[in-house]
Amino acid sequence: MAEQILKMTDISKSYFLGGEEQAVLSHIDLSVNKGDFVAILGPSGSGKSTLMNLIGCLDTPTGGEYSLSQQNVQELDEKELAAIRNREIGFVFQQFHLLPRLSARHNVELPLVYAGIREKERAQLATEMLARVGLEGKMEHRPNQLSGGQQQRVAIARAMVTEPTILLADEPTGALDQKTGQQIMELFHQINKAGKSIIMITHDSEIAKNAGRIFRILDGQLREEGAGC
Repeated sequence: MAEQILKMTDISKSYFLGGEEQAVLSHIDLSVNKGDFVAILGPSGSGKSTLMNLIGCLDTPTGGEYSLSQQNVQELDEKELAAIRNREIGFVFQQFHLLPRLSARHNVELPLVYAGIREKERAQLATEMLARVGLEGKMEHRPNQLSGGQQQRVAIARAMVTEPTILLADEPTGALDQKTGQQIMELFHQINKAGKSIIMITHDSEIAKNAGRIFRILDGQLREEGAGC
């Protein structure tokens, strides 16, 4: 039986605007097992960004239960949430968010700095991870010396270098042309086949088809559509 690493049960999220409660997510159920490749598909305003923030422990739900690696997220304080983000979740964003003055290797080392890893080990781990994403010859290049696809590979290496439980990707091909985007999807398949769980947030139904499980979110409600590829 597959190991369950994430479970959301009856999750809701509301915000108060002008003294009125506005529900953004309602009755969300989501479970992810080790080795799953999940796509959460939805248009702008559907609630997918709010759901991503909850999955990534960047926000906490209003109601329901969220367990990540056997930990109840609602019971964690801010320091503990930061620790679980660093340990369990690798983030990949649409706009890469690389530091422009740092080399590819030093960008990848950043999460290891926060994790307290020593300099020599950081350099070795970052070098190995950049090689895994096909950037052996680009270690000392700065972001402005790299193509968009290469920058996203650096961002993926940075997300993976701490060996997180889940790779959480927010519109990972949104800033790339179609060909480069598909190359990034091929890299995701390689990462997933190596046993890493991936949750991908996207508005693109063609990109979503790369996942093994597809969920559609609309008006704050989530339902599984079935297998992709």
